[in-house]
This record gives sequence, C-alpha cells and structure tokens, in this order.
Amino acid sequence: MQVTCDQCQSKFNIPDEKIPEGKVSSLRCPKCKNTITISAQKSEPAATPEPVQKSQPAREPEPAVSQDALDDYNVDERPFDFIEEEEKTALLCESDAVIREPILSVLEMLEYHVTICDSSRDAMKNMRYHIYDLVVVNENFDTQNPDVNGILIYLERLNMADRRNMYVLLLSSRYRTMDHLMAFNRSVNLIMNLQNIGDFEKVLKHGLAEHDLIYRVFRETLKKLGRV
Repeated sequence: MQVTCDQCQSKFNIPDEKIPEGKVSSLRCPKCKNTITISAQKSEPAATPEPVQKSQPAREPEPAVSQDALDDYNVDERPFDFIEEEEKTALLCESDAVIREPILSVLEMLEYHVTICDSSRDAMKNMRYHIYDLVVVNENFDTQNPDVNGILIYLERLNMADRRNMYVLLLSSRYRTMDHLMAFNRSVNLIMNLQNIGDFEKVLKHGLAEHDLIYRVFRETLKKLGRV
C-alpha cells in the first residue's frame, strides 16, 4: 500500500500484511511528524469453486500473517518500517533542552532522521525495532548514577554484528572530548564533554570520518567473502 502524507506530500510504501484489515491505524510522518491515518478495508472472500470430488473439498489457504500478529502490530511504534531507503537514522537521549536543541539542529542539517527519547525504556523499545546509524546519549540520561546507564548497558550487551553498525557518542561532564581510552572503557565510539557542545558538528564529523576509515577495509573484506 502506498501512503501519502497530506501535509508534506511524502510518499511511503507500507507492506500490506502490516496493515490490520478492517481497522484504522495511524503513524507519524518521518519527514514532518504529521499524523497519517490509514484505513484498510476488509476484503470480501472470493467465491469458492465447487470441488471436482466432493470427498476431497477444497482447502482454504492459510493466512500469511496471523490475526493475532496483526492486532499486536502498532504502526506508530515502528516508524522505520516506512522510512525511505538509505536514509540515516539517529537516536537522541538528552533530557536537557538547552543541550538537546543544538545537537538536534546539527543532526537534521546532516540529514539524519532523529528519534528523541524521553526515557531509557523508550530508547530501548525503539532500538528493539531498528538499528540506528548514530546514538547520542548523555551519561546521566534517566539515571542517578552515570556508571550504570541503562542504554549503555543495553548497547554493551548488543550482538556485535548489530553494534558494529552503530556509532555511539557519549555526552559527559566527567571525561575529555575525544578521550579514546575512556571511550574504549565505556564501550562507545566517541566522547564529547558538554563544555564543548558548541563544537558538536566539527567533532562528530571528525569522529564519523575516522570511524569510516577504520571499518572501510573490514567491510570490503566481508563483501569479498560474501558475508554481507
């Protein structure tokens, strides 16, 4: 099914099996955040032809997706089912609006589709459905103790094949910007001290370029071996 946002006119293709029949669903447009309403009409069952042999009646085909699965599917919780191909995604976990706004401005300028989280539970629910290209998290986000940050613990335990495809930037008031030793200790890719937030764009670009250079040969080798 093709869905068009009536506000920004962006078009998205949604798998038909993910739209509950006979129900009204809604999702937020990844571009402009407008709420899009989707109504899938329940299709009438096709007439069953008379069987040639009455002793072997024709069997109705089994549904590809169970009704229970359709009822559990919430399109608003899975916005990345409808994201445009090749679009970069970022998860932003920062509760302070003064710090969050300049970061958000830079990410949008770099053409990231940004998800802003209100809690660790919200962040982990989003990561359950999508592997983000970039995760920006404050060490004090939704915790009294930065050493037991729930999001960092989740990322540390993530499957390495998935974690390798995510770039994690830790916002900290304790560590120096680009402290590589401490970044390794905290299992993140880059650390930025909050006092240097004005240089967020420059530091992020440098870190991403360095990361891409390190993994370029690794990814090319995997492609040659047919493992990606």
